[in-house]
Amino acid sequence: MSWFRRPSLPDDVRRALHLPAGDRVLASAELRDGSWAVATRGSLVTSDPTGRAVVARPWSDVDRASYAPEASTITVTWVDGTPPLALHLVDPRRSGLVPTLRERVQSSVVLAETVTFAAGRTARVAVRRDRDGALFSQVVAEPGVDLHDPEVAARVDAAEGRVRSRPDYPSEPARVLPGRHGDAVADPA
Repeated sequence: MSWFRRPSLPDDVRRALHLPAGDRVLASAELRDGSWAVATRGSLVTSDPTGRAVVARPWSDVDRASYAPEASTITVTWVDGTPPLALHLVDPRRSGLVPTLRERVQSSVVLAETVTFAAGRTARVAVRRDRDGALFSQVVAEPGVDLHDPEVAARVDAAEGRVRSRPDYPSEPARVLPGRHGDAVADPA
């Protein structure tokens, strides 16, 4: 095998993904424990060493991801507070996973605004695109920000209104996927 050739996703892992129609593998990386991380058009999927899917979440569930090159590790943080996912790559130079992960997360965020509260705590209001292309509002608050507090809720609602009224807001109809993202803000329409 050539040093620069990317290892291909094993057939058993590819079959175990059970990708929906229209979805496809964009990048994959072997992990140190023999499992795989796979970026598809619609989601991030990890397998166990036997190829069985363990995590399969849409890009809109990713709050942020960071890459530590010295450890060859990608850490994915989820919007719902699920413990972060650490992906320990065998050889990041032979995988397109790092840039693909960044691109897919960024493409799921249409517009966003950060609201700052007392003591510097923040909440991020975003309009995101789900795996089917539908738009929905999402609020991710730092610990200590009570989204049920009337003053906080009013400021978050105002931020959502500003985001949705921006001239660069897509003209397509938006819908909210209730309950998918914990603190999703209701669609004002």
